[in-house]
Amino acid sequence: MSRTNHRRARGFTLVEIVLVVGLVLLITALAAPRLTHLLEREELPGSGRQLRSLIALVRANAAFDGKRYRIRFPEQEETDSVGEQRQPIVERELDPIRYPEEFVEVTSPWAVGNTLLADVWCAEVRLGRPTIERLQRLREARSEVESKLRKEFENLEEFVPERPPVYVEPDGSSEWATFVLTQAPREIDIEDLEDHPRIELIIEGTTGLAWMQRPFYEEELDLFEDKGWPAVLRQDFLEPRMLTENDVLELREAPLRQTASSEPKKAESETEEEGTAGAAEGTGE
Repeated sequence: MSRTNHRRARGFTLVEIVLVVGLVLLITALAAPRLTHLLEREELPGSGRQLRSLIALVRANAAFDGKRYRIRFPEQEETDSVGEQRQPIVERELDPIRYPEEFVEVTSPWAVGNTLLADVWCAEVRLGRPTIERLQRLREARSEVESKLRKEFENLEEFVPERPPVYVEPDGSSEWATFVLTQAPREIDIEDLEDHPRIELIIEGTTGLAWMQRPFYEEELDLFEDKGWPAVLRQDFLEPRMLTENDVLELREAPLRQTASSEPKKAESETEEEGTAGAAEGTGE
């Protein structure tokens, strides 16, 4: 007589299910604030990276079309492509001969969308290469700065002096520009921006090289002025710690080290090509 073993599948009790669900809710409650903080902290640099990509696309399309483009931000009572007043607007000059300085908005998919994340917005656009003198001048009374900006950009009367448009020429080049991105309330005065986190996206007009850096501290400006260094790092630097002389030298030497490391590889490849060419000639003889 054979005996059949029947195994009963053991299920979970109500107490076990309640304990597991309670542990999951507890872990979620503990991790959610930290995760939310990390996401919010990433919104500012993430917006800078997306704006940098958009500017690269504008330069590429200007060179491809052979026409002038410009990047600007909505003025008062004007909305962008997503119905807000924060996102950059890309415009193109259709006929510079018959209708010079008349630009129309580009509605292609690459030019519209949420470039700036969450509540990030552009508070200022500074045209021209950043210099120690200009950065120190920004620390003056805001009324004096606004007066100087109005004189400097008097040909752009339809735009506020704090955010003039950036023009991209048919060859893809533009002038230097600095986009100041922040998460400060929109109604805040410009002079109070220093109390809120912000980053500066700097565009080198000729080459299109772009990098993000936090605003310099006053002590850092003094160091740069004393050493005669330019007020640009040419690579991303968003750390809040104070820059020292060693840091600046390391930042300035990093691109040189990358160039130097690529030269031996280039020389080695050239040597291999010469050897291959010599062997081919020998075979031919």
